Amino acid sequence: MHRLINQVRPYAWGDTAAIPRLLGTEPDGTPQAELWMGAHQAAPSSLATEEGPLGFEEYIAAAPKEVLGRRTVDRFGERLPFLLKVLAADAPLSLQAHPDEARARAGFLAEEEAGIPVDAGHRNYRDPFHKPELVLALEPFEALCGFRDPVSALGDLAGIRCELARLIRADLAAPDPHLALRSAMTHLLTLDAADRPRLLGDFIEEWAERGGGGHHATVLELYHRYPGDPGAVAALLLNRITLRPGEALFLPAGNVHAYLRGTAVEVMASSDNVLRAGLTGKHVDVAELLAVVDFSVLPIPYTRPVPVQGRREFRTGVEDFALSVLGPGRVAAELPGGAPSVVLALEGGAELSAECGARVALRRGESVFVPARSGAVAVEGEGHLVAATVGL
Repeated sequence: MHRLINQVRPYAWGDTAAIPRLLGTEPDGTPQAELWMGAHQAAPSSLATEEGPLGFEEYIAAAPKEVLGRRTVDRFGERLPFLLKVLAADAPLSLQAHPDEARARAGFLAEEEAGIPVDAGHRNYRDPFHKPELVLALEPFEALCGFRDPVSALGDLAGIRCELARLIRADLAAPDPHLALRSAMTHLLTLDAADRPRLLGDFIEEWAERGGGGHHATVLELYHRYPGDPGAVAALLLNRITLRPGEALFLPAGNVHAYLRGTAVEVMASSDNVLRAGLTGKHVDVAELLAVVDFSVLPIPYTRPVPVQGRREFRTGVEDFALSVLGPGRVAAELPGGAPSVVLALEGGAELSAECGARVALRRGESVFVPARSGAVAVEGEGHLVAATVGL
């Protein structure tokens, strides 16, 4: 087992204090948005060894089946298929969705053949993999997630008479909810550039006075942060939720969402493919996003864990990842062997004792990589930990 040396991503929406507090470091006043634990090429972790830091890819390449396990290599090749993150949002993230496997492969290949550098700002597909994800709240965590019933959005628009409100109401009144939402979303995100400032300005002015429901303040806040962005108005088509600590959402391909604020653990397929519709200074590709979005009205995708060997395990049906929660409180659990794991201590600490004889003590903010060859791992201590592994 090896301790991990991880990278922090300084995205503009990040909180300045939450990740430093977890790591026991002094905040420097800059946003620290995401702590990555994994082998993704954009910000790979290193493994601490007696000879010094060792790159994750180099470590895997030296003995892939021993590190990842035979089943993982057979299914995913010689790569770690999941990525664990701590996300700390002090401002809204972009309105976005992620592609499925087929779309990701095709999009990546097309951009490679077009000669677009993988780190180019206007690139959509930075790798050929899908990016389903699970988000577990560590504190009250606010988000927009999936489409709500068009009737609910129509109710919030009642009494608003401006041109854009009339256009959206006409779209949402269609008898098929799927087509109604597709039409309204497409209408908003493809407003003519010449008319957009007037249409949005009139809408926001009237919405501030007459808009209703739980989305009222959210639409105004988003528009204040991103003036002239129709994504702020598109928010009223989505579910507005607040996760309590310990609650989780599973976001499959095509689920349009935007995290608004809060701190959470995320585990996902190891990918950085994000298609954005707005609420960001980054690249936006409305046509590509609309091609992958699922416009169905579905239940909010809450997911609940099941108790397994002293831990609570979230399984989503995705083969790339699973997430276990240990604690908070007294921890006496076992992690199964035969697959790679990343374990992170959120509070307190614990000792990990592997079947192979290796031992590691973890304290708050520390993480460790457990290769498949270590066998089952006993975890004992007092604290709050999460463990990501393959979902096979």
